[in-house]
Amino acid sequence: MRITLERSNLLKSLNHVHRVVERRNTIPILSNVLLRAEGESLSMKATDLDLEITEATPAAVEQAGATTVPAHLLYEIVRKLPDGSEVLLATTPDGAAMTVASGRSKFSLQCLPEQDFPDLTAGSFSHAFSLKATDLKMLIDRTQFAISTEETRYYLNGIYFHTIESDGDLKLRAVATDGHRLARAEVQAPSGSEGMPGIIIPRKTVGEIQKLSDNAEATAKVELSDAKIRVTVGSIVLTSKLIDGTFPDYQRVIPSGNDKELRIACGAFAQAVDRVSTISSERGRAVKLALSEGQMTLTVNNPDSGSATEELAADYSADAMEIGFNAKYLLDITGQLSGEEAIFLLADAGSPTLIRDTTGEDALYVLMPMRV
Repeated sequence: MRITLERSNLLKSLNHVHRVVERRNTIPILSNVLLRAEGESLSMKATDLDLEITEATPAAVEQAGATTVPAHLLYEIVRKLPDGSEVLLATTPDGAAMTVASGRSKFSLQCLPEQDFPDLTAGSFSHAFSLKATDLKMLIDRTQFAISTEETRYYLNGIYFHTIESDGDLKLRAVATDGHRLARAEVQAPSGSEGMPGIIIPRKTVGEIQKLSDNAEATAKVELSDAKIRVTVGSIVLTSKLIDGTFPDYQRVIPSGNDKELRIACGAFAQAVDRVSTISSERGRAVKLALSEGQMTLTVNNPDSGSATEELAADYSADAMEIGFNAKYLLDITGQLSGEEAIFLLADAGSPTLIRDTTGEDALYVLMPMRV
């Protein structure tokens, strides 16, 4: 194999694929990226056996061929080469090493044969549809923070995507929960998604799809079955296994009878929570909200270091009440709201609270209270 290509193109593609490769691997070939040169392009593939990303980039191919080299090492080398330079990649006749040359710099990397590189065979997909990459990113952005990190409840270690009939419309909905909070977002269901199976996309895959969906002009093509998903954005193809489990009936925990409405300026509220929680212990991080007509008082008590209070004007006219929340969870949720105000729908101090945005119905959040 012997090819020449622009450093910027090579770096951009490596940046997408090398992230999949785990830093520590018991199987040496999984530390490598597969490079295949043919026609007028270089295609790269990396995998961790659950997730696979491939991307093609333009290249001047003098001699076609394929090999595998250490992914993180190649990425670091290319990253440190000067801007605007050309990079030559050439394997030795016996295929045991690959030269990376640019200007006066020259590196030699050990290769492993491409035949040993695993292929994440996708099988057939039962459903395929396309949607704007920004819509896909919005669904992930609004819900990702609520994914559980508790490995024992593995079926919560991802985002649940499914279609659902809502007000006579079919919606593509994303839901994540860790048992303390729940995030739900939805968009108009794209054509082709009707009847799709409900799938749980693992946390690592979610993070990679989110990064691929940055381009506002791009369209994401999604193919899926019960066991796998493939997302194609431009020249990047991501294939991943899904979490094999049943997502709980989240509809049951979304309260419907919460009749006490609180409206509060989102930015001012988030800053106040952040300020008073400075005093809280890392473990509990509980902040108490005392609500009375037209006013909210935030209080944090920490027996080890002291206390903090702050008052805010609020649009609230129901019965006075006190309720406690985890400060970090409040900040995570308010960070996702795009409107000027946050709407809290409350029942009592021991029941889940519903939080909505003023700018639309496409996302809602449920937060369990804490004892304070």
